Amino acid sequence: MENVVIGPGDLAAHVDEALAVQAVAFGLGPDEVAIRRQIVLRHLACDGARALEARTGRGRLVGFVYGLPNDRTHWWSSVVQPYLRREGNDEWLDDSFVITELHVLPDFQGRGIGRALITSITDTAAEPRSILSAIDGDTPARRLYHALGYRDLARPVHFPSAARPYAVMGAPLPLLR
Repeated sequence: MENVVIGPGDLAAHVDEALAVQAVAFGLGPDEVAIRRQIVLRHLACDGARALEARTGRGRLVGFVYGLPNDRTHWWSSVVQPYLRREGNDEWLDDSFVITELHVLPDFQGRGIGRALITSITDTAAEPRSILSAIDGDTPARRLYHALGYRDLARPVHFPSAARPYAVMGAPLPLLR
């Protein structure tokens, strides 16, 4: 298997390449990719937004992560807040770094790339904790998040455009190793 290097990336400049990874990893169609393109570019323009990428020695993008300090006025926060409040976890929306997207191509999963991406980006966060949402189920992603110290803060969470329920998860920083 090819060597993969994790490092900073200009996700805005490579948004289409990143969304191609997300489309394969997450099963997105062309219409969903077009919508997400605008969302990603809007997120990356926010103060404190950061991205990392995983590339092979030949330069092929095989994974990426991006996140930003949480803002209660953002759409994601407004959707998850009632669920967090119901569970007594509303305070997690403050002083948290949100992992907005984390995707690795299926052929490269299980090699520690996702773990390296998320720990590397959260290690640079000024916030004392991290939050994210993941499809609610026994998935490799959720098993990884639990192993890193994330715990369920609210579930099931229903996003307006998503067919499947999600879980909102949170962890103190730094993440477990």
